[in-house]
Amino acid sequence: MTEAEQKITKSPKKEFEAIVNIYTSFNNTLVHTTDLSGKTLSKISGGMVTKHDRLKANPTIAMFIAKRLAEEIKDTGVKNLYIKIRAKTRNPAPGPGANSIIKSLSREGFKILNILDTTRFPRGGPKVKGGRRGRRV
Repeated sequence: MTEAEQKITKSPKKEFEAIVNIYTSFNNTLVHTTDLSGKTLSKISGGMVTKHDRLKANPTIAMFIAKRLAEEIKDTGVKNLYIKIRAKTRNPAPGPGANSIIKSLSREGFKILNILDTTRFPRGGPKVKGGRRGRRV
């Protein structure tokens, strides 16, 4: 190959991977994106997207969060994502925003490598409030 041909054939751009930590409760949605070493790339919450408190955990707002997240991390060269979803401790299911964030990110062109549920739940732990006969309302 001549020098001109070597300059024309570009080496493919390196695709970086990132970890998207999604915390969803029934009051808010928080998304924190880091690279694999743990350095923060982006941090977005429902309150940064909407001014209404009642809408922060809404799936529609979660779509806007994902769109904003995609804009922030695309210019860093991230193409592949590991997703960690966390709900409030002891909750059986994550909040309403988690699924729509994943769907929106895949529509934006990111390849999702893994989805992991990291919700904490106590194994034993301290005594539950209420006494012998339970908590009376």
